[in-house]
Amino acid sequence: MRTGDTIAAISTPLGRGGIGVIRVSGPDARAMAERVLRFPGGSPEWKPWSAALAILPDADDHAVDQVVVTYFAAPRSYTAEDVVEIACHGSPVVLRYALERLCQAGARLAEPGEFTLRAYLNGRIDLPQAEAIRDLIEATTLYQARIAAQQAEGSVSRRLKPMKEQLLELVALLEAGIDFAEDDISVAPAEEILRRLEPIESAIADLTASFAYGKLVHEGFTLAIVGRPNVGKSSLFNRLLEQDRAIVTAIPGTTRDVVSETASLGGIPVKLLDTAGVRIGQDIVESLGIERSYQAMADADLTLVVVDASQRLAPEDEALIRRARQDGNTLVAANKSDLAPQVEVPGALPVSALTGAGIEPLRHAIMETIVGINVPDGRLEQEGGFITSLRHEQLLRESGEALAQARTATTVGIPHEMVLLDLYAALRPIDAITGATTADDILNRIFSTFCIGK
Repeated sequence: MRTGDTIAAISTPLGRGGIGVIRVSGPDARAMAERVLRFPGGSPEWKPWSAALAILPDADDHAVDQVVVTYFAAPRSYTAEDVVEIACHGSPVVLRYALERLCQAGARLAEPGEFTLRAYLNGRIDLPQAEAIRDLIEATTLYQARIAAQQAEGSVSRRLKPMKEQLLELVALLEAGIDFAEDDISVAPAEEILRRLEPIESAIADLTASFAYGKLVHEGFTLAIVGRPNVGKSSLFNRLLEQDRAIVTAIPGTTRDVVSETASLGGIPVKLLDTAGVRIGQDIVESLGIERSYQAMADADLTLVVVDASQRLAPEDEALIRRARQDGNTLVAANKSDLAPQVEVPGALPVSALTGAGIEPLRHAIMETIVGINVPDGRLEQEGGFITSLRHEQLLRESGEALAQARTATTVGIPHEMVLLDLYAALRPIDAITGATTADDILNRIFSTFCIGK
């Protein structure tokens, strides 16, 4: 992918809208905009971070659209290059025509993600920030967007920075001891190496463990609602969803297939599955629906078994609860608690889909079960950043394993040259997240930390 030329692309979604934006980035961004557009009074002054009106003309110099042109001067732009954004009216025809004119003027169509790639290559952002920008665009809940925005501002990078600094200091210490042994620089004793390793290992382990929650934030989870016919599964489904999505009637067996919809619990996207009532099927269609209910239970991250609190617990209820608990995480909700309860189900949460009673405690219980810890206000707040990328989790796990090998090697007295191999093996995965460490980084630390005197 060439990085020294000027690129252009439509930055707004395809389709019609009130406005559409074309972004141009590169050394010739201003010159190409001048070739394509007609500015009142000739060439504009191009004041950075200011907007100007212009006309987009056709080949016969007839006005096609009036546009707003915004100029961002390097390096204070998204790509750290000169960037021009042309805001047209949101007609696909106009946007395509403007992009064609820019290409005729010498611009190249941008590859997917190339603007953000240039921002990274030009030092405007690091790799975790680049990945967070993608997550921000793909966010489906406000909480997801807020976490992605924190990461785009560098929350993960800030948490990784002290780990990397401590690891680099330890590498520099051992390198200096080996390279300048003849200058009376003592090699660090094993106790000192182990003392320095401990906080690095602990910090990397904590950040790696945060992926359990970060994965939920990024991907969400699936909740299957199961139970006998007419216990109020669909009503509870609608109540959790906060809209009438599933058909609700007094006729048992109304739901014949799995109905799915996505909602937000504590800012985390959850796919709700309303399943067919589990009983001995009356016909082949209902039997197929029941089989899909069992499959949904097996595939879901959490199963919510609904029982009727106004009736005695049936053998079918007990069998369904046992099966759900065998498949994985399970909660039991005793619906219709507004009616006179016949029996208390041990461990069941009393709720009423009709009145809404018990719905908020149920939401909290769902979050506590799926996250595995107590969640205040239905949401886990973590300061300092947590990881949401599987790539980051795998790299951090690899780094932690290399650090454990370095600790073992130090404990048994293996020479420092071999310990250094493990430390470099721990550093490489961190570099794959934040960016590479060069030999100059190591040398600078050696000469700034130790008074060689020569």
